Amino acid sequence: MVTVERVQTGFRIEKSMLKVLKGLAEYLDMPLGDLVEGIVLHAFEGRAPFSPETTAKIDQLKEVYSLTLTSADAHRLKETP
Repeated sequence: MVTVERVQTGFRIEKSMLKVLKGLAEYLDMPLGDLVEGIVLHAFEGRAPFSPETTAKIDQLKEVYSLTLTSADAHRLKETP
């Protein structure tokens, strides 16, 4: 185990994306923050964070929560008023 110092933060995220992340965290039985940390650490190393089984679950959750965004949409999102 590695000891870390965590800080409370607030950031804005697209609504359906958050629902998928929360659903995935529930499915994996882990806190949302731990899931996000794992995703970021994998991304920083250029590694895929999910197994094929987990990716299939993500696809199901994306359909349930109508998440149609893709990586091509990154940095091009416009917030509704």
